Amino acid sequence: MRKKITNTLALAVLGLLHESAMHPYEIAATLRERGKGSSFKITTGSLYDTIGALVRHGWIEPQETVKDGKRPERTVYRHTELGHEEFVAWLDELVREPVAEYPKFVAAVSYLGALGAERAAAALTERAEHLVQRIEETEAALADTVGAGLVPRLFMIEAEYQLHALESELDWTRRTAEEIRDGSLAWPIVERTEEGWTWTEGEAP
Repeated sequence: MRKKITNTLALAVLGLLHESAMHPYEIAATLRERGKGSSFKITTGSLYDTIGALVRHGWIEPQETVKDGKRPERTVYRHTELGHEEFVAWLDELVREPVAEYPKFVAAVSYLGALGAERAAAALTERAEHLVQRIEETEAALADTVGAGLVPRLFMIEAEYQLHALESELDWTRRTAEEIRDGSLAWPIVERTEEGWTWTEGEAP
């Protein structure tokens, strides 16, 4: 059956409502508290649009409206039976079936040669520095949540996956930059002739 909603923020909302009924502010606060900003793009507008779409399609419904002091009234939402069934089926499909996600970095690396050896090595080295920072941030998020006993490990399992992915990318990025510099990654000199493109072995920068 073709799904009516496919954005991953909807998956996050459904996941939290699977735990308990919540109002939108609580949903946003919980996602940020658990460091989910790296998994889902969270803005007030996108969150309310997503909740509206889930309501229209019958996946969630208002449970009650609450008033807390001088704050505006807030609507608490919960899963419908349909929403629960769709959430579980969607989640199962996403875990089981790898899909092509077309990351921008892979697209850029496919044309790495256009930068020239020296510039490519420098770009990869700078990327490695950013990756180190992201690894440290992910480790801190895990320490502040799972490590501090605030949430079960299972609730932050995607951060572990992201950490392993970042570490693997960092290893490849550093190694490739070093191979460019020491010449073990052949860097051909490309020329265009009347017969077409030709290339010869180049030298390390």
